[in-house]
Amino acid sequence: MRNEGQENYIKAIFSLHEAGAESVSTNALAERVQTAAASVSDMLKKLQVRGLIDYEKYRGVRLTPEGRAVAVAIVRKHRLWECFLVQKLKFGWHQVHEMAEQLEHIESEELTNRLDAFLGFPVTDPHGDPIPDERGHYRLTEQTMALSGLGTGEVGRLVTVANSATAFLLYLDERGIKPGDELEVVKLFEFDRSMDIRVTGRVVNLSDQVVRSLLVKKI
Repeated sequence: MRNEGQENYIKAIFSLHEAGAESVSTNALAERVQTAAASVSDMLKKLQVRGLIDYEKYRGVRLTPEGRAVAVAIVRKHRLWECFLVQKLKFGWHQVHEMAEQLEHIESEELTNRLDAFLGFPVTDPHGDPIPDERGHYRLTEQTMALSGLGTGEVGRLVTVANSATAFLLYLDERGIKPGDELEVVKLFEFDRSMDIRVTGRVVNLSDQVVRSLLVKKI
Protein backbone atom coordinates (compact mmCIF):
# COMPACT_ATOMS: atom_id res chain seq x y z
CA MET A 1 0.00 0.00 0.00
CA ARG A 2 1.76 3.17 -1.21
CA ASN A 3 -0.61 5.99 -0.31
CA GLU A 4 0.68 7.49 2.94
CA GLY A 5 -2.57 9.32 3.60
CA GLN A 6 -4.55 6.10 3.35
CA GLU A 7 -2.01 4.29 5.52
CA ASN A 8 -2.45 6.95 8.20
CA TYR A 9 -6.22 6.41 8.21
CA ILE A 10 -5.85 2.64 8.39
CA LYS A 11 -3.46 2.97 11.34
CA ALA A 12 -5.79 5.44 13.07
CA ILE A 13 -8.74 3.04 12.76
CA PHE A 14 -6.57 0.22 14.10
CA SER A 15 -5.48 2.37 17.06
CA LEU A 16 -9.11 3.11 17.94
CA HIS A 17 -9.87 -0.62 17.72
CA GLU A 18 -6.92 -1.25 20.08
CA ALA A 19 -8.39 1.30 22.49
CA GLY A 20 -11.58 -0.77 22.65
CA ALA A 21 -13.81 0.57 19.87
CA GLU A 22 -15.43 -2.31 17.98
CA SER A 23 -16.83 0.10 15.41
CA VAL A 24 -15.16 3.48 14.84
CA SER A 25 -17.31 6.58 14.31
CA THR A 26 -16.35 9.13 11.67
CA ASN A 27 -16.20 11.82 14.37
CA ALA A 28 -13.74 9.80 16.45
CA LEU A 29 -11.65 9.14 13.36
CA ALA A 30 -11.74 12.83 12.35
CA GLU A 31 -10.50 13.76 15.81
CA ARG A 32 -7.70 11.17 15.65
CA VAL A 33 -6.41 12.29 12.24
CA GLN A 34 -7.22 15.95 12.95
CA THR A 35 -9.30 16.70 9.90
CA ALA A 36 -12.89 17.54 8.99
CA ALA A 37 -15.58 14.85 9.09
CA ALA A 38 -16.35 15.46 5.40
CA SER A 39 -12.75 14.66 4.45
CA VAL A 40 -12.95 11.48 6.52
CA SER A 41 -16.05 10.33 4.65
CA ASP A 42 -14.31 10.82 1.31
CA MET A 43 -11.29 8.80 2.44
CA LEU A 44 -13.45 6.00 3.84
CA LYS A 45 -15.13 5.55 0.47
CA LYS A 46 -11.69 5.08 -1.13
CA LEU A 47 -10.62 2.59 1.52
CA GLN A 48 -13.84 0.63 1.11
CA VAL A 49 -13.29 0.38 -2.65
CA ARG A 50 -9.88 -1.12 -1.89
CA GLY A 51 -11.48 -3.69 0.41
CA LEU A 52 -9.63 -2.43 3.50
CA ILE A 53 -12.67 -1.41 5.57
CA ASP A 54 -16.35 -2.12 6.05
CA TYR A 55 -18.10 1.22 6.24
CA GLU A 56 -21.78 1.97 6.61
CA LYS A 57 -22.93 5.54 7.16
CA TYR A 58 -24.08 6.22 10.73
CA ARG A 59 -22.89 2.77 11.84
CA GLY A 60 -19.15 3.31 11.83
CA VAL A 61 -16.07 1.68 10.37
CA ARG A 62 -14.35 -1.67 10.86
CA LEU A 63 -11.17 -2.98 9.30
CA THR A 64 -11.48 -5.99 7.03
CA PRO A 65 -8.93 -8.79 7.52
CA GLU A 66 -6.91 -7.27 4.66
CA GLY A 67 -7.12 -3.84 6.25
CA ARG A 68 -6.02 -5.19 9.61
CA ALA A 69 -3.01 -6.87 8.00
CA VAL A 70 -2.00 -3.55 6.45
CA ALA A 71 -2.45 -1.75 9.78
CA VAL A 72 -0.43 -4.31 11.75
CA ALA A 73 2.43 -4.05 9.25
CA ILE A 74 2.49 -0.26 9.65
CA VAL A 75 2.32 -0.48 13.44
CA ARG A 76 5.14 -3.04 13.43
CA LYS A 77 7.40 -0.71 11.45
CA HIS A 78 6.48 2.32 13.54
CA ARG A 79 7.23 0.65 16.86
CA LEU A 80 10.47 -0.95 15.64
CA TRP A 81 11.72 2.42 14.39
CA GLU A 82 10.86 3.96 17.75
CA CYS A 83 13.00 1.28 19.41
CA PHE A 84 15.87 1.99 17.03
CA LEU A 85 15.70 5.75 17.59
CA VAL A 86 15.68 5.40 21.38
CA GLN A 87 18.06 2.46 21.83
CA LYS A 88 20.61 3.14 19.11
CA LEU A 89 20.40 6.87 18.41
CA LYS A 90 19.63 7.85 22.00
CA PHE A 91 16.59 10.02 21.34
CA GLY A 92 14.16 10.51 24.23
CA TRP A 93 10.91 8.55 24.13
CA HIS A 94 9.05 11.86 23.81
CA GLN A 95 10.96 12.73 20.60
CA VAL A 96 10.52 9.68 18.39
CA HIS A 97 6.84 9.49 17.45
CA GLU A 98 6.91 12.00 14.61
CA MET A 99 10.15 10.57 13.18
CA ALA A 100 8.69 7.05 13.27
CA GLU A 101 5.58 8.41 11.52
CA GLN A 102 7.81 9.17 8.52
CA LEU A 103 9.86 5.97 8.68
CA GLU A 104 6.82 3.68 8.94
CA HIS A 105 6.01 4.28 5.26
CA ILE A 106 9.19 2.59 4.02
CA GLU A 107 7.91 -0.41 2.08
CA SER A 108 10.76 -2.93 2.34
CA GLU A 109 9.64 -5.95 4.35
CA GLU A 110 13.22 -7.25 4.35
CA LEU A 111 14.43 -4.03 5.94
CA THR A 112 11.76 -4.31 8.64
CA ASN A 113 12.71 -7.91 9.42
CA ARG A 114 16.42 -7.09 9.54
CA LEU A 115 15.71 -4.13 11.80
CA ASP A 116 13.75 -6.44 14.12
CA ALA A 117 16.67 -8.89 14.26
CA PHE A 118 19.22 -6.09 14.72
CA LEU A 119 17.28 -4.85 17.75
CA GLY A 120 17.09 -8.37 19.23
CA PHE A 121 13.39 -8.93 18.47
CA PRO A 122 11.96 -6.46 21.02
CA VAL A 123 8.46 -7.26 22.24
CA THR A 124 7.52 -3.69 23.22
CA ASP A 125 8.37 -0.22 21.98
CA PRO A 126 9.77 2.54 24.26
CA HIS A 127 6.23 3.45 25.34
CA GLY A 128 5.45 -0.13 26.36
CA ASP A 129 3.19 -0.92 23.39
CA PRO A 130 3.51 -4.47 21.96
CA ILE A 131 5.31 -5.02 18.66
CA PRO A 132 3.82 -7.55 16.21
CA ASP A 133 6.20 -10.17 14.80
CA GLU A 134 6.73 -10.73 11.07
CA ARG A 135 3.57 -12.87 10.91
CA GLY A 136 1.52 -10.12 12.53
CA HIS A 137 1.25 -11.90 15.87
CA TYR A 138 1.84 -10.12 19.14
CA ARG A 139 4.53 -11.81 21.19
CA LEU A 140 3.42 -10.21 24.43
CA THR A 141 -0.04 -9.64 25.80
CA GLU A 142 -0.47 -8.42 29.33
CA GLN A 143 -3.65 -7.62 31.16
CA THR A 144 -3.32 -4.07 32.41
CA MET A 145 -5.33 -1.67 34.50
CA ALA A 146 -5.08 2.04 35.19
CA LEU A 147 -2.92 2.95 38.17
CA SER A 148 -6.01 4.77 39.50
CA GLY A 149 -7.55 1.33 40.12
CA LEU A 150 -4.99 0.38 42.77
CA GLY A 151 -5.46 0.98 46.49
CA THR A 152 -3.11 2.26 49.16
CA GLY A 153 -0.12 -0.06 49.59
CA GLU A 154 -0.67 -1.86 46.28
CA VAL A 155 2.03 -2.00 43.60
CA GLY A 156 1.82 -2.09 39.81
CA ARG A 157 4.53 -2.39 37.18
CA LEU A 158 4.11 0.26 34.51
CA VAL A 159 3.47 -1.52 31.20
CA THR A 160 2.42 1.31 28.89
CA VAL A 161 0.81 4.73 28.79
CA ALA A 162 -2.58 5.69 27.42
CA ASN A 163 -1.36 9.16 26.42
CA SER A 164 1.60 9.49 24.04
CA ALA A 165 1.52 13.30 23.77
CA THR A 166 4.99 14.84 23.93
CA ALA A 167 4.04 17.06 26.88
CA PHE A 168 2.80 14.06 28.86
CA LEU A 169 5.94 11.99 28.19
CA LEU A 170 8.11 14.95 29.19
CA TYR A 171 6.06 15.23 32.39
CA LEU A 172 6.82 11.59 33.20
CA ASP A 173 10.50 12.06 32.30
CA GLU A 174 10.77 14.94 34.76
CA ARG A 175 9.42 12.65 37.47
CA GLY A 176 11.64 9.71 36.51
CA ILE A 177 8.75 7.44 35.51
CA LYS A 178 9.14 4.98 32.62
CA PRO A 179 7.76 1.59 31.50
CA GLY A 180 9.05 -1.24 33.67
CA ASP A 181 9.08 0.83 36.86
CA GLU A 182 7.24 -0.44 39.94
CA LEU A 183 4.75 2.13 41.22
CA GLU A 184 3.54 1.80 44.80
CA VAL A 185 0.46 3.72 45.93
CA VAL A 186 1.49 5.50 49.12
CA LYS A 187 -1.57 7.67 49.64
CA LEU A 188 -4.85 8.34 47.82
CA PHE A 189 -6.41 11.79 48.24
CA GLU A 190 -10.20 11.46 48.08
CA PHE A 191 -10.73 15.17 47.40
CA ASP A 192 -9.21 15.22 43.92
CA ARG A 193 -8.32 11.53 43.39
CA SER A 194 -4.63 12.40 43.14
CA MET A 195 -2.04 9.93 44.48
CA ASP A 196 1.29 9.91 46.20
CA ILE A 197 3.27 7.09 44.64
CA ARG A 198 6.69 5.65 45.37
CA VAL A 199 8.92 5.02 42.35
CA THR A 200 12.62 4.13 42.51
CA GLY A 201 12.71 5.12 46.16
CA ARG A 202 11.10 8.55 45.71
CA VAL A 203 7.58 9.70 46.51
CA VAL A 204 5.85 11.89 43.92
CA ASN A 205 2.33 13.25 43.68
CA LEU A 206 0.36 12.56 40.50
CA SER A 207 -3.00 14.00 39.47
CA ASP A 208 -6.05 11.88 38.71
CA GLN A 209 -5.62 12.60 34.99
CA VAL A 210 -2.08 11.21 35.10
CA VAL A 211 -2.82 8.07 37.13
CA ARG A 212 -5.68 7.19 34.78
CA SER A 213 -3.19 7.31 31.88
CA LEU A 214 -0.63 4.98 33.46
CA LEU A 215 -1.44 1.34 32.61
CA VAL A 216 0.05 -1.15 35.03
CA LYS A 217 0.13 -4.84 35.80
CA LYS A 218 -0.65 -5.42 39.46
CA ILE A 219 2.12 -7.29 41.29
